[in-house]
Amino acid sequence: MESVGSKSFIWSRYAPLALAVIVATVAADQLHKWWMLSVFDIANKGRVEVFPFLDLVYVKNIGISYSLFNQESMLGQYLLAGFAVFASLCLWAWLNRSGAGKLMVIGLALIIGGAIGNAIDRLHLGGVADFFSLHAFGFHWYVFNIADVAIVVGVAALLYESFFGESH
Repeated sequence: MESVGSKSFIWSRYAPLALAVIVATVAADQLHKWWMLSVFDIANKGRVEVFPFLDLVYVKNIGISYSLFNQESMLGQYLLAGFAVFASLCLWAWLNRSGAGKLMVIGLALIIGGAIGNAIDRLHLGGVADFFSLHAFGFHWYVFNIADVAIVVGVAALLYESFFGESH
């Protein structure tokens, strides 16, 4: 086993797996957003009911979760995208330096992929494109996208690993 001081911030034995998950996450997210906006043309359709509890809509979120810290200017969007890239680089370093197992690597990679997918939106669209609206019994959850799902699944994987992972 190598010492902590010799571990790289840039590459580790699970880096290829992480990179594959990141690329797949960004690709799925961006492809879906392109399809929803360019082919399905959701912006001109309004609300489309898929199931009694799920609608497709187009919402451009200019803030972060739950529209906190709204940034109407492109400078604000650049700052939020820059923060996402900075956070992704920090998570990448954590992934490579920690000696993490596969579940932790996949969780971190999903978070990185989701953050990058949403950062691309900020630079390209001036905000994050969200489409999925879950609702039931009069309660509407926030509108989200594939990148958001990846981030939530990634956080869930990290929580699972921290409570029930290999070291327990």
